[in-house]
Amino acid sequence: MASTLSNENAAVEADHSSADAVVFENVSIAFEKNVVLDGVSFRLPRGETKALFGVAGSGKSTILKLALGLLPPDGGSIFVLGEEVTRMTEEELFAIRRRVGIVFQESALFDSLTVRDNVAFRLMEEGLSEEEIDQRVRESLRFVELEHTMGMFPSELSGGMRRRVAIARAIITQPEVLLYDSPTGGLDPVTSNTIVELIVKQRDVSKTSALMVTHRLQDAFTMATHQFDKKTNQMAALPRGQHSEVPVSFLLLRDGKVIFDGDARALIASHDPYIREYIS
Repeated sequence: MASTLSNENAAVEADHSSADAVVFENVSIAFEKNVVLDGVSFRLPRGETKALFGVAGSGKSTILKLALGLLPPDGGSIFVLGEEVTRMTEEELFAIRRRVGIVFQESALFDSLTVRDNVAFRLMEEGLSEEEIDQRVRESLRFVELEHTMGMFPSELSGGMRRRVAIARAIITQPEVLLYDSPTGGLDPVTSNTIVELIVKQRDVSKTSALMVTHRLQDAFTMATHQFDKKTNQMAALPRGQHSEVPVSFLLLRDGKVIFDGDARALIASHDPYIREYIS
């Protein structure tokens, strides 16, 4: 019997490693008497994008912090790239974080550093040569169309430009998973669309797995119905009824629980009163 259980556990671990970028299994966390997540379970398959929705305080950003090991859950298990972060030491967590990129809410750039040094920050920690760092920073900034800002400071950039620099910083290490914390929050519609275009470009060019917290359903629907066109170097709408090659799913939280986890078609077709009101 013990041998059978051992084999089953090994199979589960292998499944996490091969098929899923992020897995939450019955995860709960509370701050004092405030229950934020109550038995939350979901999977992010490798190469896919999952958009997290819910009213303020529903635990969306908490999920990102838990995935990075910045917070320990009160219960449940969390796997990132096949590794159970809920059992890791701080040293082991540093190793897994090197494989994850994050775009923080409000960009979180270092005001005292140039754009070049902000984007290069993680590379400088790894001790790479200045020549290699410069080359990779330029490539990353070129991807977000901001190569000309190398010597500028964050205070000289618009809000949208700061978000694009934050994306450049997140992707410079070529992460296997990207975490976006409200990347379009506080931006005007035109600038928000520019950021979504970059996220779609990153998704389709690199096939990076991603969790994206957002308050804008429109952002996720755009991602589900558009693809990056390499010929025009722009995001293009797909024919009606067709969805992106890289799957985009929607996860909706309410009162600490997952009340929906599926694709855009299923979300639109839902008859749940709360979901109907939320998406309206």
